[in-house]
Amino acid sequence: MNLTTISLPDPEQLLTQLAEQLVPVITTNTALVGIHSGGVWIMERLLPLLSKQHTIEYGLLDIAFYRDDFAHRGLRAENKPSQITFDVEDKDIILIDDIFYTGRTTRAAMNELFDYGRPSSISLAVLINRGGRELPIAPQFIGAEIPLQAHQNLQLSRDEQGSFSLALEENLEEKNGKKLNVQSSAH
Repeated sequence: MNLTTISLPDPEQLLTQLAEQLVPVITTNTALVGIHSGGVWIMERLLPLLSKQHTIEYGLLDIAFYRDDFAHRGLRAENKPSQITFDVEDKDIILIDDIFYTGRTTRAAMNELFDYGRPSSISLAVLINRGGRELPIAPQFIGAEIPLQAHQNLQLSRDEQGSFSLALEENLEEKNGKKLNVQSSAH
C-alpha cells in the first residue's frame, strides 16, 4: 500500500463521532480510563462532551510494566504513574486508546485494571482501528477503520492547543539494509 493511496481522516471529526457513539451508553456507573498517552489525550477531550448529563469518574493507566514485550522494549522515558482514584469494583469501564492494532496494549490495560478491582464490564473505545488483531480483543466503539499493512504505522499527535493530527509512517527496508521512514500527515 502506498502513502498516496490512503487519505487520512480528520482526527477532530473522529473524536466527535466517537463521542456520539458513547453518549447513549454513559450512566452514573460509567467510568472512563485512558491509556497513556494518546488514550489519555482522547479521554481528556471526551470528558466535557460526555459529562453533560452525568458526572463521569475517570482514571489514567500507564501499562508499561504490564506489557508482554516489556523485556524487549524496556521503559519509555516518559512513563507516568497510573491514577485510578475511584472504586473500580462493579463499575462499567470504558477503556480509551488512540490506535488499536494487535490488542496487546488493551490486554495489558485490563490486567492492570483488575489490580484495582473487578469491574462489572469493560468496553474499548478507540479513535482508529488499524487492523492486525492478534488477540481475541476488539474495540466496541470506533471513530474510523483504517486497514494498514504491518510495515505501516499511524501516529496521533497533539499540538499546544490540544488539537489532534494524524501521521502515517511507512518503514521500508532499503536494499542496503537501512530503514527508510516515509511520512504523510493529516490535521
